[in-house]
Amino acid sequence: MTRNALIIEDDPDIASLVEMHLKDIDCTTRVVSNGKSGLEVFQQGNFDLVVLDLMLPGMDGLSICREIRAGGTYVPILVLTAKSSELDRVLGLELGADDYLTKPFSIPELLARVKALFRRVEALSQKEAAQPKQEVIEVGDLKLDVTKHKVWIEDREVDLTAREFDLLYHFVQHPGFVYNRAQLLDQVWGYNHEGYEHTVNTHINRLRAKIEKDPAKPQYIQTVWGVGYKFRD
Repeated sequence: MTRNALIIEDDPDIASLVEMHLKDIDCTTRVVSNGKSGLEVFQQGNFDLVVLDLMLPGMDGLSICREIRAGGTYVPILVLTAKSSELDRVLGLELGADDYLTKPFSIPELLARVKALFRRVEALSQKEAAQPKQEVIEVGDLKLDVTKHKVWIEDREVDLTAREFDLLYHFVQHPGFVYNRAQLLDQVWGYNHEGYEHTVNTHINRLRAKIEKDPAKPQYIQTVWGVGYKFRD
């Protein structure tokens, strides 16, 4: 199956290398070297993957990632970064990137990450096709519109990031089921980012601050001490 990949990378050597090897796994590619232009191309096209450099002229990769995730269509994002700091990697994950590679990277590792992202998209599609569609979900004072990616508490709309919505939706779909942080990273972020479990804590704290009457005594997203988190039964 042919897939369309957008490569937003200002280093021509790296862009050419990524393009060449993505073609080897049956991807058609479009390469853009400017961040702002790359976002415009994404918004005008239909892509199955975005390979995104963090340091770009015109618009940085984190801002592009944020804009892509603010849209209504999910597309896997693989971030490329020359930065080795943990902060940049965590920011990328929290803004909605699915995975990252630090330069220099090996081609086998690049292709393995891309194939893993494609497998996840296929698995999600199969899972959604097998489940009955439920556009609006209501639990107590909490209401989710799945199609519009909107959330309300007591008829007050709550502003969630794309990743916060995904995390809340995952919990709502599995009430009473306890997840540890590694499982949530794998099932919501889509890849087992070993060592970044604290990203889950950050998102849960933000969610609680937005949807709970008293975040210190949460009614919806509850802590199971020593194990993980669950959505109320």
